[in-house]
Amino acid sequence: MTALAAPPTAPPAAGAPPGPPRPRRRRAGRTMHGGKLTYAFLILAVLVSAFPFYWTIVAASRSNADLAKVPPTLLPGPNLIRNFEAVLEEADIGKALLNSLIVSGSITIGTVLCSTLAGFAFAKLRFRGRGALLAVTVGTMMIPPQLGVIPLFMLMAKLQWVNQLQAVILPGLVSAFGVFFMRQYLMQSLPDELIEAARVDGASTARIFWSIVVPIARPGMAVLGMLTFMAAWNDFFWPIVALSSQEPTVQVALRQLGGGYVHDQSVIMAGTLLGTLPVLLVFGLLGRQIVGGIMQGAVKG
Repeated sequence: MTALAAPPTAPPAAGAPPGPPRPRRRRAGRTMHGGKLTYAFLILAVLVSAFPFYWTIVAASRSNADLAKVPPTLLPGPNLIRNFEAVLEEADIGKALLNSLIVSGSITIGTVLCSTLAGFAFAKLRFRGRGALLAVTVGTMMIPPQLGVIPLFMLMAKLQWVNQLQAVILPGLVSAFGVFFMRQYLMQSLPDELIEAARVDGASTARIFWSIVVPIARPGMAVLGMLTFMAAWNDFFWPIVALSSQEPTVQVALRQLGGGYVHDQSVIMAGTLLGTLPVLLVFGLLGRQIVGGIMQGAVKG
């Protein structure tokens, strides 16, 4: 049956009252502005999030007696350099920073590279047992890491790697979360047509990975790298088991600060500030890629 055409709308008669105004359509790409309540909430969220770091600076620049006052002082003091010198005297924080940088950097590079390779294979390659292997990989995330400490330490002792940095680096080179994260990212960001076109041009799988997958996956790799670096830098449990006080990481070295009958909280906070600065530096270097990856994932999702 042929659909009947809608009758044309007659123009309003002269002198007739105007009809209701037509709703305006919002143009695509137009910036939406929030109200005053939204900005107030955002400012409050920023202040609440930044206050712990500000309090670390205040506590690191004060004495232990100043921190014990009620109400506490909320302005920085003049003892920041003195507390930094106390940190360097009580713990080998310079060596600990270098060890943490080596450990965190190696784990980050290994995790990002291996996770991107495995994520590309699970997302775009077809091979037997792909679903079972992915299920096993994701299933390992449900096992508490504390259950594997004893067999892992026995393995490191058999390899004679105890009290050496490779005992901390090797177990963290592959991450099940990283594999799943990169697999999900590449499934949304990497079109199959691009891979098929590269196959037609005669490109191998390795060439496709380095020339096509890596440039597309760069925002996701930056996000994964930042998360991995922070987790490796803040790790305390396994380094204190596998390493001695002669080869500490930052988190292990902080345990040696503020010793005595009364713990010197200002020295501890000064060491904490020194241990936080490298993480802020890495975030500053990768911040644009991280925000770009999050926004790209939000748009594609």
